[in-house]
Amino acid sequence: MGKRKFIHYLIISLKGMAMGAADVVPGVSGGTIAFISGIYEELLTSISSVNLKTLKQFKTGGIRAVWNAVNGNFLASLLIGIFISVVSLAKIISWLLENKPIMVWSFFFGLVLASILYIGKQITKWNVLTFVFLIAGALVAYYITTLEPMISENSSPLFMFLAGAIAICAMILPGISGSFILVLLGAYKPVLEAIHDRDFKTIAILGAGAVVGLLTFSKILKWLFSHYKNLTLAILTGFILGSLNKIWPWKETLTWRTNSHGEKVAFNEQSVSPFSFEGDPQLVYAISIAVLGVLVILALEKIANVSNK
Repeated sequence: MGKRKFIHYLIISLKGMAMGAADVVPGVSGGTIAFISGIYEELLTSISSVNLKTLKQFKTGGIRAVWNAVNGNFLASLLIGIFISVVSLAKIISWLLENKPIMVWSFFFGLVLASILYIGKQITKWNVLTFVFLIAGALVAYYITTLEPMISENSSPLFMFLAGAIAICAMILPGISGSFILVLLGAYKPVLEAIHDRDFKTIAILGAGAVVGLLTFSKILKWLFSHYKNLTLAILTGFILGSLNKIWPWKETLTWRTNSHGEKVAFNEQSVSPFSFEGDPQLVYAISIAVLGVLVILALEKIANVSNK
């Protein structure tokens, strides 16, 4: 890729904002947004370039050499966008999820549905093995979305370290949400409590696990893209396809939990037909906003094509 201009980094920040907005929603992966906006492989390459060899360059070339080696301008632009989005949109999206859940889920359902076609188009060679990997990915992701969250909670240092490592892997894996994995592991509430109570020791252990998981998993994914790109794309497309169950707009709550504010929130849900809600006036609006999600993907695809020129 040639030398980037300011407008290119601005677009990367906007993509970061989209990733941040997705990560705020439990069940939607920021990795999916990175993929459909055309920066996924560059993100993996940039993250996996952080290693001891790169850090040793500090002795010979200083900060500038390390910055260039890890694609610092790209990562900084992306992180700025994610930070802005999380800080500015978290409360808005949380309010919408509480008051207009079907509308929010419909938008993301349309967005993710269109992304399946977008990613599928990048598979250059279809054969029996490609289809097997796609179906396997879909079945695994669907199975994960149907798992019942652990009620028993564990906050031991080793568990929090492993939870951080696993959740961050899910966060960069298209189709599977890191926050949803924390819920399944029974770590979501302890993490929220650690943040609320400013338990910096627990947060640091969780963060250390996240760093180890991110650096390790990004290298594995980068290797897979380099050696088995079509099969990797197929299984990731399957992951996103299977994850649609998690973001299906119409849900029936099976069990509830109490959050850190003492409020009752849905703990375990199952997808139901929209027609099970008799006379639901939101159906037409839900379909319309799902179409809007599809249009957003088309816009992101055009932006990706422009920014890569």
